Amino acid sequence: MAALACGIGLLLMAWSVHTGHTETLDRFGMLFWRGADLRARGSIKMLETVRDVTALGGVLVRNLVAIGAVAALLFLKLRREAVLLALTVMGGWLANSALKALVGRARPQIVPHLTEAGGSSFPSGHSFNAAVVYVAIALAFAAMSSRRSVRRTLVGAAMMLALVIAWSRVWLGVHWPSDVIAGWLGGTGWAFLASALLYRPARAAAEITAGDNQARS
Repeated sequence: MAALACGIGLLLMAWSVHTGHTETLDRFGMLFWRGADLRARGSIKMLETVRDVTALGGVLVRNLVAIGAVAALLFLKLRREAVLLALTVMGGWLANSALKALVGRARPQIVPHLTEAGGSSFPSGHSFNAAVVYVAIALAFAAMSSRRSVRRTLVGAAMMLALVIAWSRVWLGVHWPSDVIAGWLGGTGWAFLASALLYRPARAAAEITAGDNQARS
């Protein structure tokens, strides 16, 4: 149900962007809390903090986090969850790349860019892939607890972290609000969808790996 809701939201956002219905939202979001020079208000420390936040969704940091999580799951002998996490992250990257190539939206140029950014704008890769990585990790480790409150807290915290990373891209001027909303919806939806669809392939791969290890020993 979560994947379906996010998927519908992503489709609606894509349609709204295509038909121009997000222009008011995008312009307001880009110009909100900016001075006469169109730079985001705040101190140098604030700028560095936002850049640190956005780095959590960057290629290097998020992949290091994902690799570390896979290694931790393998150490805990949770092979199925480790394989599922790896497949989810790789599949999410492919899905986001395909969407970017399909839409081909240009990045906003109405405010200064406060960080380097390249490629197409819709959906936001930081927002999409951060949601995939952090929500998928939360789902993997949530499986270790039998308490629903713990599972919901882990997944909810991961979704909020991804949302903050998404917001940082607008603050830095490199994405329209509709880009990051779509990215967050798409990444979160993919994490939930992959958790359901890739469960059996991941279990089969884990069983094969376990069987090979036993045969060698």
